[in-house]
Amino acid sequence: MKGRIVIDPYEALGIPRDADDERIRAAFRRKAKTAHPDSGGATDAFVEIQKAGELLLDPARRKFFDATGYDPDSTDPGDLQGLLLIESLVNEIVLDEREPGTFDPIARMREKLADDISKSRFHMKEMEGHASRIRSHLKRLERRPQHDMLGHMLRARIEAITASIEEAAKKIVITERAVAMLADYDYAVEPPRQATEVSLTRHAPLRRQ
Repeated sequence: MKGRIVIDPYEALGIPRDADDERIRAAFRRKAKTAHPDSGGATDAFVEIQKAGELLLDPARRKFFDATGYDPDSTDPGDLQGLLLIESLVNEIVLDEREPGTFDPIARMREKLADDISKSRFHMKEMEGHASRIRSHLKRLERRPQHDMLGHMLRARIEAITASIEEAAKKIVITERAVAMLADYDYAVEPPRQATEVSLTRHAPLRRQ
């Protein structure tokens, strides 16, 4: 995936995540002074500090980085859309009140994405069928007036359906990108307790005092 910020800008500038603009600028000036090549610093380090300062002083870029860990200005547009899709699924994990380890949230995210892809493909197939039938209707209009309002309406429907199919295809690409982003994640789920253990725990005899 393109555009990942390898060095955390907050770490690069040595500031906390809640630092305000004034503190960011002060840290940038201090770091840039020592990292500048004219002062004997390394060019790569100076460039990283510049990037960190620019990112954190841009409210929109900083907000996106804080939420995803990526810089929107250097991330592939398709990856950005995939990240936003994953972010919406993360909200579901946050709101899920089940005990961590009792279920696999990553698997749930993958299932949701796979379901979305399946629905989009079904929608495309359904829309293609509608478009095909409309084209057949148009071909069977043997006699038409000079101002062919019916033909115009039918062609407009085909254009709208074609646009819907294209949007569904784009959604599939974005969703598949999100699936690929989750490929390197595994989640440790606690093994279920044996029924016998639960039964023994529930029916254990009371100790005599």
